[in-house]
Amino acid sequence: MRKALRWLLALTVLLGTLGTAGAATAADATGTDSTTDIKERLLSVPGMSLVEEKPYTGYRFFVLNYTQPVDHRKPSKGTFQQRITVLHKDVARPTVFFTSGYNVSTSPRRSEPTQIVDGNQVSLEYRFFTPSRPAPADWSQLDIWQAASDQHRVFKALKGVYDKKWISTGGSKGGMTATYYERFYPRDMDGVVAYVAPNDVVNKEDSAYDRFFARVGTEECRDRLNGVQREALVRREPLEKKYAAYAQDNGLTFKTIGSLDRAYEAVVLDYVWGFWQYSQLKDCDQIPADAKNATDEEIWNSVDTISGFSAYADQGLTTYTPYYYQAGTQLGAPTIEFPHIEKKYIRYGYQPPRNFVPRDIPMKFQPSAMRDVDTWVRHNARHMLFVNGQNDPWSAEPFRLGKGAKDSYVMTAPGMNHGANVAGLVPDQKDLATARILDWAGVASRAVQADPQAAKPLAKYDAKLDKRDVQREMTLRP
Repeated sequence: MRKALRWLLALTVLLGTLGTAGAATAADATGTDSTTDIKERLLSVPGMSLVEEKPYTGYRFFVLNYTQPVDHRKPSKGTFQQRITVLHKDVARPTVFFTSGYNVSTSPRRSEPTQIVDGNQVSLEYRFFTPSRPAPADWSQLDIWQAASDQHRVFKALKGVYDKKWISTGGSKGGMTATYYERFYPRDMDGVVAYVAPNDVVNKEDSAYDRFFARVGTEECRDRLNGVQREALVRREPLEKKYAAYAQDNGLTFKTIGSLDRAYEAVVLDYVWGFWQYSQLKDCDQIPADAKNATDEEIWNSVDTISGFSAYADQGLTTYTPYYYQAGTQLGAPTIEFPHIEKKYIRYGYQPPRNFVPRDIPMKFQPSAMRDVDTWVRHNARHMLFVNGQNDPWSAEPFRLGKGAKDSYVMTAPGMNHGANVAGLVPDQKDLATARILDWAGVASRAVQADPQAAKPLAKYDAKLDKRDVQREMTLRP
């Protein structure tokens, strides 16, 4: 009985520490004079520690660790350190909550909404991406609700410091993450800007992607890409010899996927998708026009440039194990057809995420997870903006809005790839999107409120801080 009481007391103390951290933080921060140095205010948050501060003109930039429970439902099961960064402008400005859905950059970067509202930016590393991984790693605790709860606790902890409006954002898996966060904690944010966020509601039904590849770009460009992809499989034997030498020279191994042959085909089958995800129609000029008469070196170089032959080696997969785990348990993953390639040349087809995760990590798919999010967005979206790219494969299965959505929008940037953004929208939509973001952030002028055409980003463009290049992931990932 005494042992049970001691255990209960310990649990109560830990639950109180974790469960009320946000409230305590808000009280502590509010009680701190507004003239207190921002570093001191941030470090006064329970569970927050400093990794380093980096200088940047006009800002303070901090790399931090924040103590999170491994399991938000059972905080007594242990904690881990989650990495975050804060790009501090002014506590009187709105704050943008950014996540890529992967690792966090430890260099100062400003997302498009942060530039638009001229605000602060809090960036969060997704749980289980190193170094933000519990040890030992209980992979069953890597799901969209736990990740959303990570964001919720960070928001509650920092709301007392940054008490103006908050907007969440992210691109690709980060856009998915911002959407899931809104689904589970709809009262936290004042707006959501989700870029190129795929919405794989029914994992086994992927015909939308096949329709996309049948009409994207121009027929000439599609023929060039299809020709190189097919030829890379026709010439499998000589090119795999080159691949084996490449692997040996670079110390690549293939334990997770199973063989060099499987890895080779996976890279080749990513080729067309990878082109449209990262390149533009004008880049078709760089694709061999006559694949059948191209040299082995030309075929190899084209595939390597777009897909990357290191992608499915153990060394390429390891960093992204958390993504593939989620794809195989909740997010879903596309499977597409290759009508331009005879079946005799394809041995494995699009391989499932299970093939990219070490076998000692158990996985079971949950088909209800994405259906739940999709239904919620259709009927409950509020202050949400989805920006897609016309030529981005991941935008083939987008989020859609129903009658229950309020002040929410789905917009498509013409001709843009996986780097689609508000700046790439047609003028009327660009103005409207910018105006709504400013309004949600509480910084829209009267002129903007009266006429969206008056809406402009409040911060000047900074070539380093506002670098918009798509983060190139040499594997099929959103």
